Amino acid sequence: MRLLLQRVSRAEVRIEGTVVGAIGTGLVALVGVGHGDTPEVARGLAAKTVALRIFGDDEGLTNRSLVEVGGAVLAVSQFTLYADTRKGRRPSFLDAASPEIADARYRDYADALEALGVTVARGVFRASMEVELVNDGPMTIWLDPGA
Repeated sequence: MRLLLQRVSRAEVRIEGTVVGAIGTGLVALVGVGHGDTPEVARGLAAKTVALRIFGDDEGLTNRSLVEVGGAVLAVSQFTLYADTRKGRRPSFLDAASPEIADARYRDYADALEALGVTVARGVFRASMEVELVNDGPMTIWLDPGA
């Protein structure tokens, strides 16, 4: 799995102009799933997501976690995180998991966040979505199982 986490002051996802998920302070998690990703990988990345100390404390230092600031997550499936652009001009997505597996791992990740006490808003798997966010910082973190 690959996650691109963006610290936000607010974010929402829309489908055909209708808001299907929105959060205030928290993280937008773009979630890519690759071959061989397991529910354990999804749960591990969820635990890492909520524990990262990337939110400011009273002195402006990044010493607080998502849980400590009462933040939420907007989780959006994003197979394009597995784009391979080494050859030619058209990205290859052969390293992305099949839709059935990707949907299951995406759900595993979001469910694990909720089990850890985090409010989760979700995009719709395989839908064409518009994601709007206000990146706070900006603070953007790449997270994968090796991180």
